[in-house]
Amino acid sequence: MSSTDPGTTDALLGPADIRDLAARLGVRPTKQRGQNFVIDANTVRRIVRTAEVRPDDVVVEVGPGLGSLTLALLEAADRVTAVEIDAVLADALPGTVAARLPGRADRFALVHSDALHLTDLPGPAPTALVANLPYNVAVPVLLHMLARFPTIERTLVMVQSEVADRLAAPPGSKVYGVPSVKAAWYAHVKRAGAIGRNVFWPAPNVDSGLVSLVRRAEPLPTTASRDEVFRVVDAAFAQRRKTLRAALSGWAGSAAAAEAALIAAGVSPQARGESLTVEDFAAIAENAPATA
Repeated sequence: MSSTDPGTTDALLGPADIRDLAARLGVRPTKQRGQNFVIDANTVRRIVRTAEVRPDDVVVEVGPGLGSLTLALLEAADRVTAVEIDAVLADALPGTVAARLPGRADRFALVHSDALHLTDLPGPAPTALVANLPYNVAVPVLLHMLARFPTIERTLVMVQSEVADRLAAPPGSKVYGVPSVKAAWYAHVKRAGAIGRNVFWPAPNVDSGLVSLVRRAEPLPTTASRDEVFRVVDAAFAQRRKTLRAALSGWAGSAAAAEAALIAAGVSPQARGESLTVEDFAAIAENAPATA
């Protein structure tokens, strides 16, 4: 089989391929965009396997870079749509796909856009999000994609290890915070593995982790809207050392109003945000004073 036959492992990019592609394009990874390209084919195979990508999946990938993960996803999924902000990388990726997986090229779409401003995608609705997210925008991009594309059932993202810990943290954990609660609004979240530094070029000075998010089969049973709940979450963690009675006083209009909302929600006014579940925050939002 040649290296361009669909389904062959030779289609994936190795370290030499990545550096050759980058040199040909005049690309130097930038810290500004959090670019660290995966150069290890076994790692992208592992990501696809951990993401449980199925033959009928329509996968959206954010920040495909030179295409390491893209090619592995295309081998496993029905379709892949990649969202890339960098113009040079966006222009080059369709050619890489056509050269290395010509039998799957018609299953690939490229969107040249900032994922934070993405409002729609071409083709069938995505069923999965799999991405090596740029470290500097990982959480906002993840939350935006989950909010904007409710058909995404399963997500697997590679992020900085500390961010992975925060996303998957349970209530009561020292690193439990805004990302933990907002991710839990959409999905059941867990750590799904660690990634070493030597599989990237350039090697980052931090470790990476995989986070799995499986969307809730049913939305949280609450009459409060997502925005109303998130306002409570933001307020609670803006002053996380304070009791909720104090931390939510600005949101509620006064400490007394905050206390009344908390008691009505069945939450102790002396509790702190880090001890609450997403359901607790929803209950508080449901009992918000009229001025909140």
